[in-house]
Amino acid sequence: MNETSAWQHTIARSALCAGVGVHRGEKARLVLRPAPVNHGIVFRRTDLADGLNAIEASALNVTDTRLGTTLSNRDGASVSVVEHLLAALAGLGIDNLMIDIDGPEVPIMDGSSAVFCELLLQAGLKAQTARRRRIRILEAVEIQDGPKRARLSPSTDGCLTLRARIEYDDDVIGIQQMALRLTPGLFSRDLAFARTYGFARDVDMLREMGLARGGSLENAVVVLEDGIMNPEGLRAEDEFVRHKILDAVGDLMLAGAPIAGIYDAVQPGHGLNNQLVRNLLATPSAWCWETADMPEIFTDSRAAAAL
Repeated sequence: MNETSAWQHTIARSALCAGVGVHRGEKARLVLRPAPVNHGIVFRRTDLADGLNAIEASALNVTDTRLGTTLSNRDGASVSVVEHLLAALAGLGIDNLMIDIDGPEVPIMDGSSAVFCELLLQAGLKAQTARRRRIRILEAVEIQDGPKRARLSPSTDGCLTLRARIEYDDDVIGIQQMALRLTPGLFSRDLAFARTYGFARDVDMLREMGLARGGSLENAVVVLEDGIMNPEGLRAEDEFVRHKILDAVGDLMLAGAPIAGIYDAVQPGHGLNNQLVRNLLATPSAWCWETADMPEIFTDSRAAAAL
């Protein structure tokens, strides 16, 4: 299986994991279940009433982007910190999945996508009988917020190319940048391991806001003024920018299909990524649907409504 497969994919069998949410500090259990073609990625809150608990993974359902991406449905059901799991799905090329969760926050695991990738690969990836559709970028769309900027522009192949630059006024992170193409095997090898990070000086403030209650050195890189608090250090010198690209892979999946184009960002974040995808979907001239073989006219009522 690879990220540029012409066929839709799900998993071969169900998989289970459990852990603590980084912000609420509450335990949650995830069951990842195979789903049929054209189902998409859907979360189902098993602790809520049937019929009100399904939450489609769509950029139009994003309701909060503070330190993570939160999805909500019209009935008020929500699930937060979805980006690391979605990044693993996008990186492995999984199109259809039902995700049962018994709480409002996806477990943070080790702060990266690595555990989710391992879980999905152990479950096995299954090719399905419908062709995969992707979003072909035809003209550039861009979002800017002061020094922060994110842009999607056309490319000449069927892959997503990602470029990101982050800038901090310290010697621990400083300026980091990276560019890569989301080609077969790359996500698991070069991005999945990169952990979320935060600054020790912000911990008290976040907890006063009701956030970071489950945060620890086991699930985040904690940055001090003169180094890293984690005794094991970094997994890569540029782990910080790698994680920003990992987040972008997850956030861009909320467009509803793989993107064939170039993502270029300076100081990216979940809010900027969501605005970028919404801007794309609201600009019909900027993109089209295509299969691996040829462009096609899109007739699915769900995405037509998104426009």
